[in-house]
Amino acid sequence: MSPKNLNVSNKTHKNLLNNLRDKKIFQIYRKFENILSLSQDFIVGVSGGPDSLALCFLSKIYSIKKSCNVYYYIVDHRLRKNSSTEAKSVKELLKKYNIKSDILKWHGIKPISNIQSLARNKRYSLLINQAKKLNIKNILTGHHIDDLYENFFIRISRGSGLNGLVSFSEKTLIDKINIVRPLISFEKKHLSYVTNNVFKSYIEDTSNEDNKFKRVRIRKLIKHLQNDGLDKNKFLLTIKNLKDSNETIKFYVAKNLTDNSYIYKDKSKIILNEDFFNQPHEVTFRSLTQIIKFVGKKYYFVRGKKVDTTIDKLKRKTRISLKLTLGNCIIYKVSRSVIVLKEH
Repeated sequence: MSPKNLNVSNKTHKNLLNNLRDKKIFQIYRKFENILSLSQDFIVGVSGGPDSLALCFLSKIYSIKKSCNVYYYIVDHRLRKNSSTEAKSVKELLKKYNIKSDILKWHGIKPISNIQSLARNKRYSLLINQAKKLNIKNILTGHHIDDLYENFFIRISRGSGLNGLVSFSEKTLIDKINIVRPLISFEKKHLSYVTNNVFKSYIEDTSNEDNKFKRVRIRKLIKHLQNDGLDKNKFLLTIKNLKDSNETIKFYVAKNLTDNSYIYKDKSKIILNEDFFNQPHEVTFRSLTQIIKFVGKKYYFVRGKKVDTTIDKLKRKTRISLKLTLGNCIIYKVSRSVIVLKEH
């Protein structure tokens, strides 16, 4: 970097740091710093909304103070007419604050249904691929506490089990990469305060008001429930209690995997004994789901209904050998044992 560019960089860093003179922003940053506690380089996924830009500012300050590298990526899903123009404008906005970013584009045929869910999966896929190229283990996203509430109600509407209801946490492991949500305990209004004072602008996503999306309808439902007396603090306590119960189930799932499965040295197949399936349904369900994901080398877990159907077939007492396929795996039942291997 030339001396001139270095001076510009130092001046911009100083201007960014000056925002910490605002008492409220300083308190938000200190909380963020204590939560994040990363010593390695990391990636930040950027959308251009107020929550995302607040994350850009907080993570940039963190990188200056901790002397680590941060890589900012704007995902252009190309689902809306102006998405590419918006992505470029976000990149230019960040550039003014010496925050270098790159745009990742979703190429190929776009979905006409289940759009938001598939777009989320593609976003993670693009970011994870970049993380692997850079040998980085952590990706930060701008999800906040309001997203936690919305996710809980969305999962209920889909009939999710306990693990699904509480899976939206501070950290999730996907394909050996940590998806970190350091803003999960922050309220949206506080993040908007940061963005409005630092960047003075942000991108308005028109889909956030479109009732054709379930998340939008859920968001409006939560507002109605709040008006009728929903206490978010008590709601958080409920989620905490559910998480405690979930940890208990995880303990028995780990025990089942250790006691009742055998992994071949080359990890090409796993043998499950009869006791593997003689556990409470939730323990058996999660154990098999993890094995399918591991052997099949998939990003995400297979759908619950398919796992339930497979378990029912495997538990039937029959003298006939059984062959099933699920999640890139072939599953054989031979006598009292089950063999799971990757489908080729």
